[in-house]
Amino acid sequence: MTFYVENEVNAEFDFDIEEVAETVAAEVLKEEGCEHDVEISLTITDDEGIREMNRDFRDIDRPTDVLSFPNVSYDEPGDFSVIDGEQRVDLFNPDTNCIMFGDIVINEKRVREQALEYGHSLKREFAFLVAHSMLHLCGYDHMEEDEAAVMEKKQSDVLNKLGITRD
Repeated sequence: MTFYVENEVNAEFDFDIEEVAETVAAEVLKEEGCEHDVEISLTITDDEGIREMNRDFRDIDRPTDVLSFPNVSYDEPGDFSVIDGEQRVDLFNPDTNCIMFGDIVINEKRVREQALEYGHSLKREFAFLVAHSMLHLCGYDHMEEDEAAVMEKKQSDVLNKLGITRD
């Protein structure tokens, strides 16, 4: 896995942003059975930066905590066989020999606010947002109640396996 991190706002936490993001992303991919070598881009931004992206790409003119931009079009969530089909030509980066999997954008301010609101560490909130976004990059969604339940369980399982719990 190749992980690119752009910290637009010079966010500083009491943990290594890149290390936590890579660890969580790798665990999601392992749990989902993704055997492809992928590259993922992570941007840390602020309310204004994420609001602008939310407006431009989703027609929702307000800030949010995390945005996910998957590059893979799935028939079913977690069915990575589509990567070996016609999409491979568009997804394969010959410079890195990786599949361009997608982009994650996290709002630093929301990490801090939500950690406080939910009574857990900044690391736990950040890791949760990475896990959540990675599942979107794997084709999952939470628009329906049953979909949300699947995502919640998968997020929880990954974070528990990594020992990143609500302390």
